[in-house]
Amino acid sequence: MIVTVTPNPAEDLTWHLAELRPGETLRVPAGVSRAGGKGLNVARVLASEGHEVLALTTAGGAAGARLAEDLERSGIPHRLVPVHGETRRSLALVDETSGETTILNEHGAALADAEARTLLAEAARLGRRADAVVISGSLPPGFGPDELAGLVAELVAAGAPVIVDTSGPGLLASARAGATVLKPNRDELAEVTGHDDPVAGGRALLEAGARLVLVSLGAEGLLVLSHADASDGVRARLPKPLHGNATGAGDAAVAAIAAAVAANPSLVSDAGPEGVAARAALARRATAWSASAVLMPLAGALSPDHARLEAEVVVTGHHEASTADPANTAQAHPAPDTDPRTTA
Repeated sequence: MIVTVTPNPAEDLTWHLAELRPGETLRVPAGVSRAGGKGLNVARVLASEGHEVLALTTAGGAAGARLAEDLERSGIPHRLVPVHGETRRSLALVDETSGETTILNEHGAALADAEARTLLAEAARLGRRADAVVISGSLPPGFGPDELAGLVAELVAAGAPVIVDTSGPGLLASARAGATVLKPNRDELAEVTGHDDPVAGGRALLEAGARLVLVSLGAEGLLVLSHADASDGVRARLPKPLHGNATGAGDAAVAAIAAAVAANPSLVSDAGPEGVAARAALARRATAWSASAVLMPLAGALSPDHARLEAEVVVTGHHEASTADPANTAQAHPAPDTDPRTTA
């Protein structure tokens, strides 16, 4: 089972417009409301691909009630920690002419001390029994970098692989706590490490204590770095970028990471040929899932074309990686069959 933890969930509101013209009044089709936040998007993707998943998050106020109702309708197994503060909202305006998405993210209400303790205790309890734990998204007041690092360290000590997708001080704190995998985008990485070069930035997080770093590079694909790889790591990209709603692209990549690590925890550090092939397969699948999410109208879903896209991904960085057979991606993910909302 894969557990996802979303400390700062959101009611995601999405509108698709023929063209976004700032300063004008526009008539648009009805928008869509959905339970969101990065960890919940990850859980949706994993569930859609047949993986056993449990989503842990908070819910409060009217928006929290709508979030809870949507999770019930989705059928995704979940646990909710009731909170007094109103669950935040996140607005996505998708311009179908330009292919660009404008995001408005509310900060989110603070968690009371008792609420934060309950969330941490439940995450630790569930995570100790999980094949992998994903902690995703922004951190609300009351659940800061220290709380995140403490949770990461506790889970790692218990033997659970931990994947963290956050930004700012929480990202560096997770590295120092020994996170199994970190997934920053290029801007988040530069912010916390001071390195504009993603290779140098990723290596800095590895030196801080992370075991594997996967960096989202937007249209340039992604970069996978570990202590077991050559200094420049493994890169993966599609021959040409796709246009659409990039809201859940990073979350789809995290879902691919979680599934791969849950199936094969040693892929993060195995320096042998099998480890190299597994990381290349992970890079390929994460790129394809991220790209296929761009083609979907809402976050938390993969395009039916994701298998075809996976076969088109170009992987470079090692001889073994560049010649890996796409069919061998099952080593990283035996499935049954730059994200604008970066802090959601």
